[in-house]
Amino acid sequence: MSRIAILNRSKCFPKRCSQECSKYCPVNRMGKECIVIKDVAHIDEVLCTGCGICPKKCPFGAIQIVNLPEALKEAPVFRYAENAFELFRLPIPIENQVVGIVGANGIGKSTALEVLSGIHKPNLGEYDNPLDERAVIEHFKGTELHKYFSNLFKQKATVSYKPQYVDMIPKKFDGTVIELLRKHANEEQIKTMAKKLNILHILSRHVHELSGGELQKTAISAAVLKEADLYFFDEPASYLDVKERVRIAKVIRELSESGKQVLVVEHDLIILDFLADLVHILFGQTAAYGVVSHPLSAKNGINTYLDGYIRGENIRFRPEPLKFEHHMITKESEALPLVSWPEMYKEMKSGFKLNIDSSELHYKEVVGIVGANATGKTTFMRMLVGELTPDKGKLDSKLKISYKPQYIKGDSILTVKLALLEANKMALTQENVLNILRPLKLEHLMEHIVRDLSGGELQRVAVAICLLRDADVYLLDEPSTYLDVEQRLQVAKAIQKVIKHKDAAALVIDHDLLFVSFISDRVMVFDGEPSKAGHAKEILPVKEGMNSFLKELDITLRKDPETNRPRVNKPGSQKDAKQRKSGEFYQS
Repeated sequence: MSRIAILNRSKCFPKRCSQECSKYCPVNRMGKECIVIKDVAHIDEVLCTGCGICPKKCPFGAIQIVNLPEALKEAPVFRYAENAFELFRLPIPIENQVVGIVGANGIGKSTALEVLSGIHKPNLGEYDNPLDERAVIEHFKGTELHKYFSNLFKQKATVSYKPQYVDMIPKKFDGTVIELLRKHANEEQIKTMAKKLNILHILSRHVHELSGGELQKTAISAAVLKEADLYFFDEPASYLDVKERVRIAKVIRELSESGKQVLVVEHDLIILDFLADLVHILFGQTAAYGVVSHPLSAKNGINTYLDGYIRGENIRFRPEPLKFEHHMITKESEALPLVSWPEMYKEMKSGFKLNIDSSELHYKEVVGIVGANATGKTTFMRMLVGELTPDKGKLDSKLKISYKPQYIKGDSILTVKLALLEANKMALTQENVLNILRPLKLEHLMEHIVRDLSGGELQRVAVAICLLRDADVYLLDEPSTYLDVEQRLQVAKAIQKVIKHKDAAALVIDHDLLFVSFISDRVMVFDGEPSKAGHAKEILPVKEGMNSFLKELDITLRKDPETNRPRVNKPGSQKDAKQRKSGEFYQS
């Protein structure tokens, strides 16, 4: 079979359409049953000719007909159901190694971990006739996965799995953090791990009271403390600031160095590069199929993913490479001031105190904001918006501000199209489509209801709404959340393009250093003691600001000569030692 038919059952409404897919199918018109309408449409992939008529005729966009790469000859490892997503190949865990997995959203990364962990059993595409364990083991004979599944099924190998959606923990467990961790370790082990991950202060807290970052570190603690042979971490950096991402990366690396097999799915390429020894690329078509590449070294794997072409397999999975080109930065002497603020001070009811140095924002510039969680970054943005009033210092209240908050409300019953038009009546002009909607891949979501969107879709819609508004200053709080690598770079390009074409500026908070490095003309660094006191420094040139920030994090970044992307130096390496000696923590 050279193609697969994908049906999104949530979009298929046979009673609300004229069943165009069945009526216009050339195979059906010849008297055969390629498309049969029951509760939803059912497509026979053997009879399907791949003509492409049914996806075009379906009024709800529920059908995809996908041609598989010619080089892909084998059967899938796993398929969910008829006309549903299928996964080809699996990553291979290796002792004493951290194996990374990188790929777009909806391409099968979590599915791969779930198959390897035993949540799903490989069905080799036979979704309606599950194979027994012996048949699965036999299928992988002669490969590295033969012994793996043999041990897994015979319970000779145990798995510890940190899931992607840590916000589900309070729905499944009712108790305190230490009660949760006691399931996997004794008091001494718990306290040692809590100290490593900086969660000693939340051990007695109920899981319902935890923030996203605290839930993430609790889930990672539980996974690491569980005695197992294999450890799987699905997006461990989500919800965490840069400092905490480096902290959890070191803990995960210690696992592999102790002889364990570790697999990590991660979208933050700097953290993945720091973590992984080897990398598998997942490519294919979102929500249709995914293919696991053969393993590559971390550097080559990430560079190959950005390039979009796997030389060893002669497969191009993206039309163009993702490049970290240096955009034009206005010289300091030529920069025109848009707004300035004096020294400011704010004390919150919680006792948190924020001191802000005086600074100046320029026209046509994007300023990246970096710093630990709970040091005042969002508080600063809320002061600029007018939601909070400084106790000392005064802001220019005449500026028009467009604000995308950190936490997005996705409860609107409007379609995406109407939500965009509500932000700007001219939202659908050719300029806005080319500069904002198309790069953010929103055109196919226009008729979707906002409250039905996924986290990544909602994030992209929120960024678009922010950029579509007429404003002097655009404030975006963590716009990369829930987005994959490619989506993050597209968001960065959209923000840059809008700001460079308007007499405006943008302030962008984010914890993905690659994203911040790519988007920023200058940076603003926040430091201090989380939840107690924060200090916002004046806006600085990228190199100076990032150097100050990375010195505090105790990591060094170099520039990859092939892609220009920033890479973390392995602690203690020659490059790390050389940059530390010269005081150059950030190499531009």
